[in-house]
Amino acid sequence: MKANWTDIARGAWNALADKAEVGLHQDWAYGQAMSHLGGRPLRAIVKDGDTPVALAQFLIRDFAGLARAALCSHGPVWLARLDTPAKAEIYRELRRSSPLARPRFTLFTPADLNPGDSLRRAGLNKVMTGYSTVLIDLTQNLEELLGGMRQKWRNRLRAAERSDLKLIENGSKPSQYRWLLNQETGQRAAKKYKAPPIAFAEAYQAAKGGKAGARVFRADLGREQSAGMMFLTHGRRATYHIGWANDAGRKTGAHNLILWTAINALKNDGYTSLDLGGVDTRHGAGVARFKLGVGGRLETLPGTYL
Repeated sequence: MKANWTDIARGAWNALADKAEVGLHQDWAYGQAMSHLGGRPLRAIVKDGDTPVALAQFLIRDFAGLARAALCSHGPVWLARLDTPAKAEIYRELRRSSPLARPRFTLFTPADLNPGDSLRRAGLNKVMTGYSTVLIDLTQNLEELLGGMRQKWRNRLRAAERSDLKLIENGSKPSQYRWLLNQETGQRAAKKYKAPPIAFAEAYQAAKGGKAGARVFRADLGREQSAGMMFLTHGRRATYHIGWANDAGRKTGAHNLILWTAINALKNDGYTSLDLGGVDTRHGAGVARFKLGVGGRLETLPGTYL
């Protein structure tokens, strides 16, 4: 196994990533967007001979010039069926061959739900517990998707469908969805929670090079915007990014209708799965109930390893 850290073309990376249904944090545009916001992406393709077997995109953080930390979120991405010894060898090779100057720390938060003994064999130790999310399989037919919903969630959807809500998909130009970013800025200030920088959405869209990296769906009541949701696309997958609703939108179940509309649209456009983002039943019980209610598969990643 050998890692290549140089001369990696965007097209080659995306071709491999798309086949593997890469997660948001391992999409080339994610690293490019973060670089526009002051981040430092570092990418590697691991090969077994001439065959690519793994991708790994890291974000670099410096600590007062004394040390560097490289974090591979939701990676490495496996490009082939690999056994435990092979995965362990890839982890070791990525740590060993990193071009970062020492002292350095290399961290992984694998998206691999069945890492076996590979992390321990690679000499990695868990330093943080795993992140949980809900993943919706968009290859199911609509009857299966509806059948997977909890009854209360489906009832809210049906009520929203009978309401006066008007559903619109905004265009992908930042000027067409900046209203939602402004609402997100206001609710962050009011609720005091942390999330990716507001500017990330526009940087990500720009990094997609003209493709619709940001998909925004809006619900109006009369002439007023009542709710909205933004999803970021990467390969054949999409990830929920932000959402907002006013009192009228919450009362009418606008988010239920928006999410169901987005599921239909993404499915029709060929996306195979939708990641609803983090589920935190302790600090965000209401949001967690909403995400769990739509159905899908609850996944908890192994954690962060150093």
